[in-house]
Amino acid sequence: MHTLLFFSFLLAVIKWGDWKNWRDYYPTFLFFLVGDLLYQYLLYNKSMWLFQPSFDRSYLPNHTVISLIKMIIRYWATTLIFLGRLPQNKSKRIFWIGLWVLIYFGIEVIAFEAGMITHHNGWNLLWSFYLDIVIFVVLSIHYKNPPLAWFLSLLNLIFLWNVFGLTIDILK
Repeated sequence: MHTLLFFSFLLAVIKWGDWKNWRDYYPTFLFFLVGDLLYQYLLYNKSMWLFQPSFDRSYLPNHTVISLIKMIIRYWATTLIFLGRLPQNKSKRIFWIGLWVLIYFGIEVIAFEAGMITHHNGWNLLWSFYLDIVIFVVLSIHYKNPPLAWFLSLLNLIFLWNVFGLTIDILK
């Protein structure tokens, strides 16, 4: 099932990705990637969600492999399409961000119902919806104002860390 999702993103980026300007989007892709890597590292011992293998378990055998491939394929495709077509008009921009929030949230709902992702330690679909909003708002900010995006991400990290009662002793 994960394979179908990855191929869907590959086909989408081939068709709709702004390949001509990929260098402009590369810093935001790295920002997106670092955010997920930071989550994977900091919460290694207390994951909020875990990807579960499906029919493709022979080459996507565990959460780590699925996550890394997701970061490379899905995040690169998302960055090239999302930023490549990000409208300048404020109302159209809000709609575009909302559309991507719904795409990501819809994928998560389907994955959750299919058993491809499990939630842990108080995480649930509402928190995923919140995080999708944060991700796409902050990605759109990072593209134009990286320091502000880093600051907002740090505030969000502190907020979620406190909401979920995480402590420093969970770190490796």
